Formats: sequence, C-alpha cells, structure tokens
Amino acid sequence: MKYMSSFSKQESTDSLTTYLLEVILSHPALSCVLLLAALASIRWYIRDSYKVDGFNQKHVFITGCDSGFGNLLARQLDGKGFHVIAACLTERGAADLAAATSSRLKTLLLDVTDSTSIRRAVEFVSKEVGERGLWGLVNNAGRSIPIGPTEWMQLEDFKKVLDVNLIGLIDVTIQFLPLLKKSQGRVVNVASIMGRLSMTGGGYCLSKWGVEAFSDSLRRDMRPFGIQVSIIEPGFFKTAVTSLDGIEADLRRLWTRLPQDVKDSYGDAYFDEYLKAQGLSMAILCSPDLSKVTRCMELALTARFPRTRYGAGWDAKLFWIPLSYLPSFVSDFIVLGLLPALKDQRNSY
Repeated sequence: MKYMSSFSKQESTDSLTTYLLEVILSHPALSCVLLLAALASIRWYIRDSYKVDGFNQKHVFITGCDSGFGNLLARQLDGKGFHVIAACLTERGAADLAAATSSRLKTLLLDVTDSTSIRRAVEFVSKEVGERGLWGLVNNAGRSIPIGPTEWMQLEDFKKVLDVNLIGLIDVTIQFLPLLKKSQGRVVNVASIMGRLSMTGGGYCLSKWGVEAFSDSLRRDMRPFGIQVSIIEPGFFKTAVTSLDGIEADLRRLWTRLPQDVKDSYGDAYFDEYLKAQGLSMAILCSPDLSKVTRCMELALTARFPRTRYGAGWDAKLFWIPLSYLPSFVSDFIVLGLLPALKDQRNSY
C-alpha cells in the first residue's frame, strides 16, 4: 500500500509538471517572459559571483559601528581580511568592537553631524591608507526618532534626523571622496524601503528619500573617476533604530508637549492605539537576522560588478518595494491599515 501510495504521488507530480509545461509552451508570450526572467537571473548570479581580489590590501571605513548593521559588518569584513576602520559614536562601542575583532581593525570616534569630527576622521584614515587610498566607504550611521504623525512634530524634530541620516552622510562622503578617487573605490549608502515608500511622519522617510537621490547623483558624477555607488534598502530589522522602547518614549514626549486643542482632535484613545500599533508592527515585521543586510553591504564592496541597489530582507524584496510601484491609493490603503484610524479616515477608503 505504501508503495502504491508513493507511486500515485509521483504520478500526480509528473502529471502536474506535464500540464504546466503544456500551458507554458502553448503560450509563446508567456514562454518568452519566463525565458527572459530565467536568463536575467542567471546573468545576475554570474555577475555577482565575480569578486575583486586582494581583500587584505583594501581599507574600508564604516560609520555607525556601535551596534546593528555597522557593528556586524565591521566584524564580518575583519574576518574576511579587510583593513576595517570602524567609526563609533561612543567610547564604549569602540572598545567593545575592538575587543571582539583582530588587530587589523581600527576604531575611532565620529559624530557625523560635526564637520570638524569628520575632518579628524579623514586625517586618521588618510594616514592608515597611504597612497593606496580608501577602497570602501559605508555610510551606515543613522537614527529614526522622532517619528509619528506630522502634526505632532516641530521643525527641530525633522532636523535631528536629517542632520544624521542625510546631511551627515553627505558631509562624510564629500570629505572622503579624494581618498576614494585614489583607489577607484566604492561608496555604499544605507537607505531604506522607506526611501521608496513613505510610511510615517518625521524626518526618517525624508532623509532616506534624500539618500536615494544623493546616491543617484553621486553615482553618475563619480563614474568617470571609477568610483561605484550602491544603495542598500533594508526592510524591517531589529536594531537600535527600530527599538520599541525608544520609539514609544519619544512618542510620549511628542504627545505631552502638544497643545490641548491638537490632542483633542486626535483623542487619548487614538494615542494609546497608536502606541499599540507601533508595538505590534515592530513585533511582526522586524527580522532579527541582520546578516541579510550585511551580506548585501559586503557584496557591494567585493563584487566586481556591484549593483546599483540591493533590497535586503524578504519583506523588502517581495512586498515593500513592489508596493512602492503600485498606485498611491493602494499603498495608502496598506499603510493606513497598519495604523489606528481617526473617524474621518474610516470613511475615506
């Protein structure tokens, strides 16, 4: 009986395969599309497999290495033999990273919102790399809060995020370009799927859209000099940027300082529901596997033919990025569905 059952399952599988082949072959247009998709996938796989050589002779400078993506990437590249120069915001972060890596890895303190701090970093890196130049610059440093409804923000709240995520990134990049030109190296800028699909108020989405635009301009401007620019677009991951404690604390700060008439227009119940929605979204959406992002960063640094953009995480590749191409009313419906609705919103869709 078991033999007959196995035989029957195999027969059913063969029949289904035959049926699918008949359907595909009977539709020339579908066959062409599938063939082109297969050829494109094979071509991408082959191109990605070609790597640059001499890792042990290349220097990579990474910002935001206290924790998260930057910290993991620094350790990852150190293990591959790169000379990593890891910039941290705190002495504690620098000390912990140095203790966990080889003597090749160097750490320094950097505040990307301070041009003087950046100049000191350039001087340090210049002495390390010499005439060989800097192979890779990874702009990873970033912050997310304040985020929340736009009306809850003040101008300073936007500046806090833009100064780190966008203006700081631009300042770091411009000051390091002479060292990158020496080696015809790589710039890897960390954006986000929120650089394609704006999902919240505050400066975070604005900054990531700006990173996308700056990177596109930089890529074209630097092509004659042999510098290649890649953008990393992570989905949702568990890092300090998505820390629920930090997000909730800052939302309470925003709510507390609002004028009473603005609070009344939303209602205390809405605020409580908004906090719950944030917690639920982060619990469901955030992946703990940060290596999905750092693998993309590493590939952008080591591939002989790096891609312009790397979507990191299955949620980014299969949901958020495709959603960004759909009509606005579709993305609005999805994004608003993740948040509590005000009374006037319930009748809008």
